[in-house]
Amino acid sequence: MTSSTTQTPATDAFSALVVRETDDGPRAKVEALTDADLPDGDVTVAIDYSSLNYKDGMALTGAGRIIRSFPMVPGIDFAGTVSESTSDRFAVGDQVILTGWGVGERHWGGYSQRQRTRGDWLVATPSGMTSRQAMGIGTAGLTAMLCVMALEEGGVTPESGPVVVTGAAGGVGSVAVAVLAKLGYSVTAVTGRPEQHDYLSSLGATAFLSRSEMTETPKPLESETWAGAVDTVGSTMLAKLLAQTSYGGVVTACGLAGGVDLPTTVMPFILRGVRLQGIDSVMAPIDVRKQAWARLAADLPAEMLDAMIEVVPMSDLLEQGPAIMAGQVRGRIVVDPNA
Repeated sequence: MTSSTTQTPATDAFSALVVRETDDGPRAKVEALTDADLPDGDVTVAIDYSSLNYKDGMALTGAGRIIRSFPMVPGIDFAGTVSESTSDRFAVGDQVILTGWGVGERHWGGYSQRQRTRGDWLVATPSGMTSRQAMGIGTAGLTAMLCVMALEEGGVTPESGPVVVTGAAGGVGSVAVAVLAKLGYSVTAVTGRPEQHDYLSSLGATAFLSRSEMTETPKPLESETWAGAVDTVGSTMLAKLLAQTSYGGVVTACGLAGGVDLPTTVMPFILRGVRLQGIDSVMAPIDVRKQAWARLAADLPAEMLDAMIEVVPMSDLLEQGPAIMAGQVRGRIVVDPNA
């Protein structure tokens, strides 16, 4: 939007999940807030949905001390309707999405019925996409699409050979499998949960590997197997992927569920020309985000997205946070702050 619109601020109370520092460490609970409690910003959004991502699990459980200041409303993404605006990009009534920019870590996030934020952090919701679908995709799905785009930019096509997705039953992995399969790639899914094979098959995976076999200590080089990879795990599994990637292949790295170390050698890079491409969705430029969201609207089948989604009320997050940290969440958890 090029015109700005201002609406009289709401004064009624609304619910938000607030993390406060206590003598016993960070503690989260649902509280009643008003607009006077909200941070500065030029756009206020009535939030329809947020989602649960790995970083949110860290915030909710205190792992890694990801929250930088207190009190904090966690939730690294949200989608909803602009209710107040002095921004020249968005007007009242616009449907918008926010992901990244340190929201839920340094700035108040999506586990709230309302949030005030910066208009230059928002993107318009693609035409025909609902807020529920947008958060079914969320930060995890945006990250997955950035991985797919990086594979394409590196010259990996469906004709190049099979691709592999690690942590395949999780949020990033589920979207990556579905999008890659829709685009015609032969997708192998790595998961430590064999009971999820039917689910992953429904998304388009055609072969499976176990977590245990992909965390065996790799040789410097192994048989050339993959034209490309989407890795959400890091550590030994990422090293294994690099050792197995074919000449000129691309491995995208976007997660650290298995650890922050990388026990590999230079051999895949100097003997096979393998590219290791880091993926960051937090500070990705707006133009890249717009491109990725447009691709998601076109390349992620709606029926597959629906199969990934479980909607939970905001009050369930204290249970869901530990579950995602333990690798017990399948697909995408969409959070309804208004339930």
